[in-house]
Amino acid sequence: MNARKSLLALCIAAGSVATLGATPALAQIYVRVGPPPPRHEIVPVVRPGWVWEPGYWNWNGRRYVWVGGHRVHARRGQHWTPHSWVEDHDRWRMERGHWDRD
Repeated sequence: MNARKSLLALCIAAGSVATLGATPALAQIYVRVGPPPPRHEIVPVVRPGWVWEPGYWNWNGRRYVWVGGHRVHARRGQHWTPHSWVEDHDRWRMERGHWDRD
């Protein structure tokens, strides 16, 4: 086996081992204080094939931090549902943004 084939086999093996580790699930986080009002963002012109994902307040474990909006590739037959905070029994939880079928 030549060096190139050996290197390729090693890379494939390393990638296979790396994927064996468990991927952590996104835990549901509850916060006792509601998020600040959304910031006003100037939405740029978005070219066809792209959609605007609006900014949102994220919780970093100690406080809310603003995550600015940005363009993402559109998905045919789907629309983007933005991140949102929902009040749930005197606590707040984030519903992560996701793609929904049209």
